[in-house]
Amino acid sequence: MRFSHMLIPTTKEVPNDATLPSHIYLIRGGFIQNVGGSGLYNFLPLGKRVLDTVRAIAKEELDAAGCQEVDLAFVTPASLWEESGRYEKYGKELLRLKDRKENAFVLGPTHEEMMVNLVRHTVRSYKQLPINLYQIKTKFRDEIRPRFGLMRGREFLMKDGYSFHKDAEDMKINGFDNMERAYRRIFDRLGLDYRIVEADSGAIGGSGSKEFMVLAESGEDTIVVCDHCSYGANIEAAKRAPKPAPVYADDEAPEMTRTDFHTPGVTTIDALAEFFHIDSHHLIKAVAKKALYDEGVEKIVLFFIRGNDALEETKACNAVDANELIDISEEALRAAGLTPGYMGFNALPEGVIFRMDQELRGENNLIMGANRAEYHTIGVQMPDVSEHYADLVAVQAGDVCSHCGGTLRHTKGIEVGHIFQLGTRYSEPMGATFLDENGKAKPYEMGTYGIGISRLLAAIIEQHHDDRGCIWTPNTAPFAVEIIISNVKKEAEREAGEALYAQLKAAGVEVLLDDRPERFGSKMSDYELIGIPLAVVIGKKLAEGQAEIIVREGLDRVDHPVDTLFDAVMKRL
Repeated sequence: MRFSHMLIPTTKEVPNDATLPSHIYLIRGGFIQNVGGSGLYNFLPLGKRVLDTVRAIAKEELDAAGCQEVDLAFVTPASLWEESGRYEKYGKELLRLKDRKENAFVLGPTHEEMMVNLVRHTVRSYKQLPINLYQIKTKFRDEIRPRFGLMRGREFLMKDGYSFHKDAEDMKINGFDNMERAYRRIFDRLGLDYRIVEADSGAIGGSGSKEFMVLAESGEDTIVVCDHCSYGANIEAAKRAPKPAPVYADDEAPEMTRTDFHTPGVTTIDALAEFFHIDSHHLIKAVAKKALYDEGVEKIVLFFIRGNDALEETKACNAVDANELIDISEEALRAAGLTPGYMGFNALPEGVIFRMDQELRGENNLIMGANRAEYHTIGVQMPDVSEHYADLVAVQAGDVCSHCGGTLRHTKGIEVGHIFQLGTRYSEPMGATFLDENGKAKPYEMGTYGIGISRLLAAIIEQHHDDRGCIWTPNTAPFAVEIIISNVKKEAEREAGEALYAQLKAAGVEVLLDDRPERFGSKMSDYELIGIPLAVVIGKKLAEGQAEIIVREGLDRVDHPVDTLFDAVMKRL
């Protein structure tokens, strides 16, 4: 392809709303174009070439893994989402609409319901299982604050796949594990440095999931990794070994007799630790939230954790099976009969629910609020009631790995893939069954598997760029090599560039010829911005029988004789 014939609107100006390198360089390099500042983007020729390349790699590996591609309707009947119970639970990111006949629909951000509906009408026997269907399709999620370009847009290209099995074992082996291997091959081919981490299943549901995280400091997700083993998890799902008690000089932990103690003006954990001259490990912190449920139902929830821990809100939300948790004012707490700063789990007002962190179970000699003004209860013994306990804490840097005893740390990642073990989360409520070996109707065991295809373009650049622009990996670049004719007005340079261009095209190489009548400096700036892995400069050194080969990563340059230039380029490719 000739640069002079392509729509590549490069620019020097940084977009006003762009902060991430990928957002800046994909727009400046003419890969994408913003539509009205609303989280919507057009893909221009360069961007479409990369998008198609990433899509093709994903498709090749999925097909090789035994998956079958379909294409489902983008507009989905709301009745299917009501069957699964997600119509209310998914929240405002689900765009709801009605047609001229007042029939309710949604724009699908994901297609579990649609795929279950397809399979329940076509697959009736265990002999037809397992089956793994996928699509690579535009999705829409009505983000409250779209930002970071392709990283968090409202419309995006996504691969979503769904497998159906006769039992949980088959789903794990032939669905979940099979897709993990296929995803590894996809991200390896894309040239990404990534980590597979345990994750929360979120609004998708299910019993277990893993995320594929591209490691990048600009990533939105905080992930917890161990420096001594392969453990990794999203902060929302991370686990640790129980936090040890502090070591005291006399080797004796504090002992207390249960009683209510007058603590005037002591309403924070720090003030309470100072008041009793005790480590906050022995204090119980109450975190109050309002839980939102379907059909406008709201409940006040108290979460009890150690004084030296922090609440992880996704874990907390899951612990009370809420759609969302929001902050609650002190005025609302008082109106409910609670005393801010002095809240405990004993004698709670009617209608207030609570959960306690699982690491508190079996503990004693603790201090918490007495549920009356200016009093705390000391010598608290934790109750042994399983239903009250859940994993609630955010794992902190320096905590101990539960797998190997190593030290955990935080890093940043970009989620590009997510695989779920769904079980019967969708098949059961939607009445999707098959006949097993004994002729008995059973719900399908399911898995679901997603990849953010358009988001991958941003992830690649977040991990592969410098202060000049993009650095595409060899398997994702819009072109394999760019030929830059320094001065197209010089016949010898133009002829040498055209000759190499013809040779590479004949060899099946994707090559871009910069034949524009622009200054050489401008052409080089565009090359560095666009980020094609390899460039050949036909310029002043041609008089000496030499051309210059440039590797975009590191911008290493080497002179090479023109008469063997084709062979040298092919060897590098």
